Amino acid sequence: MISNFILLFFSWLHPIHISVTEINYNEKEKSLQIISRAFIDDLELGVRAQRGEAELDILEPKNGLTTKQLVQNYLSVHLKIKIDGKPAKLNYLGFEKEDVSLVSYIEIENVKKLKTIEVFSDVITEIHDDQSNLVHVTYKSPVQSVRLTRDKTLELFSFNLKK
Repeated sequence: MISNFILLFFSWLHPIHISVTEINYNEKEKSLQIISRAFIDDLELGVRAQRGEAELDILEPKNGLTTKQLVQNYLSVHLKIKIDGKPAKLNYLGFEKEDVSLVSYIEIENVKKLKTIEVFSDVITEIHDDQSNLVHVTYKSPVQSVRLTRDKTLELFSFNLKK
């Protein structure tokens, strides 16, 4: 997909600081399915800062911690979604390593219909002031996209769907 291409294209340049989050409505499942990609090294710096642990290895954590726990805890603070003005419960399903990025899979269940999705993302902005968090939302219409930054961490997507 395009987001994979973006991360792979820029991986060789990396001091670019970017994440890509795709939010897609699955009508059959009545859920929002979210895929969020970030460079592993940047995400690791964010988790280290959150936990105050300078030596933490996100892919091979010690002391009984798991990568899933670390990433889930980080994203629960730095990626938030409201549906029609109400905070949504993000179910962190898991992750996979994909080249230089970590891909997280998240789901919001029981979404029958909606008028707005509010997305807050300040992923890694505490580490890199030039961090860009691209967000793509698809809900029964063409994709809507936004670039969130340290200075602009929130976007409201509206859907005026006529039947």
